[in-house]
Amino acid sequence: MNTVRTPSRVPLPPVSGAWREGDPPGRRQWFVRETPLRLEAGGRLPRPRLAFETWGRLAPDGSNAVLVLHALTGDSHVAGPAGAGHPTPGWWDGLVGPGRALDTDRWFVVAPNVLGGCQGSTGPSSPRPGGRPWGGDFPFLTQRDQVALEAELADELGIARWALVVGGSMGGMRALEWAVSHPERTGALLLLATTAAASAEQIAWADIQLRAIRSDPHWRGGHYHAGGRGPHEGLGLARRLAHVTYRSEPELQARFGRSAQDREDPWAGGRYRVGSYLDHHAAKLVRRFDAGSYVVLCEAMNSHDIGRDRGGVQAALRRVTARTLVAGVDSDRLYPPAQQAELAAGIPTADVPRTIESPCGHDGFLVEVDQVAALVAELLP
Repeated sequence: MNTVRTPSRVPLPPVSGAWREGDPPGRRQWFVRETPLRLEAGGRLPRPRLAFETWGRLAPDGSNAVLVLHALTGDSHVAGPAGAGHPTPGWWDGLVGPGRALDTDRWFVVAPNVLGGCQGSTGPSSPRPGGRPWGGDFPFLTQRDQVALEAELADELGIARWALVVGGSMGGMRALEWAVSHPERTGALLLLATTAAASAEQIAWADIQLRAIRSDPHWRGGHYHAGGRGPHEGLGLARRLAHVTYRSEPELQARFGRSAQDREDPWAGGRYRVGSYLDHHAAKLVRRFDAGSYVVLCEAMNSHDIGRDRGGVQAALRRVTARTLVAGVDSDRLYPPAQQAELAAGIPTADVPRTIESPCGHDGFLVEVDQVAALVAELLP
């Protein structure tokens, strides 16, 4: 007899997975800019703030600071366990800590939650002047806006120059922006699975995800934070699509093949195992992330062009003075290694491009911690 999947009685997620005032702060600290931030696309963002976490101790001369920049759905919680205020363990936990590549007995590690994010930094779920959430009225951001506020955080912490700036994917876009906007403040640079400018294909994949969220009837133009149900289906669909681009075809085939999910029949409305896997990641994300932030950050990534108003990509890359390593993941189909080769060729101080070997596709820069650690060690001997 064919068995079909029956809906489980799982409680609905909260309207947003964003961190809210009154939630446990966890390890977060905050930096607040008391005056409005002028935005590249026009307008100003009043009193923006960044949530951030730190590990280790800053040297008296500020020379041992390392900036770690997260990808699209990451946050400031790079290292440490899940717990009150932190729904998931550190996303690069094997990289940061005593005796690890970013040895916190030696280095002062700083990780901000990106402006526009949802884990303590100002974003669509945050209150605007007057108290209501920004929602769909949140302004358009670019990487330059995000880095401008991060530079003010560095000033507040007493850091004139980072020993290393490191980031992958969206975090790599900001790391590159740091090195181009503030070459005098970037001592070394590690760019992982990123690009000089978003490509047409990357914009296309993001466009489909944005349409999925905005087509959800609970999106309500982005004004859903006050209560009721959030755009869970749209955000979940966006995550399912994104996750396929984050992994590689051989890995998905090896892990799941054509197998059906346990006790389910795909010919009778059930799922394949790979579909159940995507459902799992969608369900996790809607409970820890905000759909509005997903939209704002995807739009910022689509706008990424290091050469905008700088004479083009090659002219912008020539501004970089930091000792630089660029690495791609050999199985990455979203940010293919040719994009990292272009970065390495254009940055005067870059060594030959490196390869992270992984079956995991774009996510390899998060998964292959030992290989990333070896790259860090080259820059921080």
